[in-house]
Amino acid sequence: MKRVFLLSAFFAALCVGMAFSSVPACAQVRLTYSNFFPPTHVQSKLAEKWCREVEKRTDGEVVIDYYPGSTLTKPKQCYDGVLEGMSDIGLSALAYSRGRFPVMAAVDLPLGYTSGVQATKVANEVFEKFHPAELDGVHVMYFHAHGPGLLHTAKKAVRTLEDMKGLKLRATGNSGKLVQALGATPVAMSMSDSYQAIQKGVVNGGMYPVETNKGWKMAEVVDYMTESFPVGYTTTFFVVMNKDRWESLSDKARAAITELNAKWSVLHGRAWDESDVVGRNFFLSKGGEIIPLSEEEGEKWKKAAASMLQEYVHDVDSKGLPGQEILDLTVKALESAH
Repeated sequence: MKRVFLLSAFFAALCVGMAFSSVPACAQVRLTYSNFFPPTHVQSKLAEKWCREVEKRTDGEVVIDYYPGSTLTKPKQCYDGVLEGMSDIGLSALAYSRGRFPVMAAVDLPLGYTSGVQATKVANEVFEKFHPAELDGVHVMYFHAHGPGLLHTAKKAVRTLEDMKGLKLRATGNSGKLVQALGATPVAMSMSDSYQAIQKGVVNGGMYPVETNKGWKMAEVVDYMTESFPVGYTTTFFVVMNKDRWESLSDKARAAITELNAKWSVLHGRAWDESDVVGRNFFLSKGGEIIPLSEEEGEKWKKAAASMLQEYVHDVDSKGLPGQEILDLTVKALESAH
């Protein structure tokens, strides 16, 4: 009888031990993260660091497989890829889906941005204010946005608004409208396709942040940077997660990730500004010429771009949304972020 009791106790202890040892494996959630930035880009490195930090802060409950360089979904497919479960998390630009995100598109307008930190604050504030229905299909982690998008051209210098005529420039979303308003022809394409397009003369340059000169090696194919700060725009990048996958996480994991997201959006904004400095230096090292705009010339550019703001209000109003209110809040957020 004593022997039977000891054997029973032994097997009971063994079962309990096995149960506890299996908890981590059963509870662990493995996620995929799709990002179009190449693995060497500072924003890609930061996104991958976020993945590792999530694993650390959730004590291994959440493990993330990271896919940079459009290896899982292409830039334009990234958002739908998250919606449809092709990836659990995605990072891409809202501008790649022109017209799909009318509220958030206000952030990308040429409002005269001066830094990535500033633009990132504006993007997150606009989202928190309106929680637009256009993003209801996913769980929004956070947004970040680059520093002022400036004009870069190959072979032809642009010193005045008149010099824009006849140029074909790579631009997406609102930056495409800006190029058109300034008198050039916009050509929509992802950043990953832009290098060869400029190199081969398919386009004459592009509107993009200064960091791109280094991050995407664009300084190797352009010759001039026009400091078009008066119409400086930004591009808003989203980090979103499949809603079902988000809701399947434990309360503890969601809380840890939410706290991390607030920190990481700021880090992305700072990284944009730091890489702008690197991009500017790299551009100069390749023999590029920086062309400043006089105050008078800058006013001409602002006047040419002003129609975009009213066009935005009209388009958003037609969708049953408060266009002027959204624009006013965006401008106010920009002013307070200085």
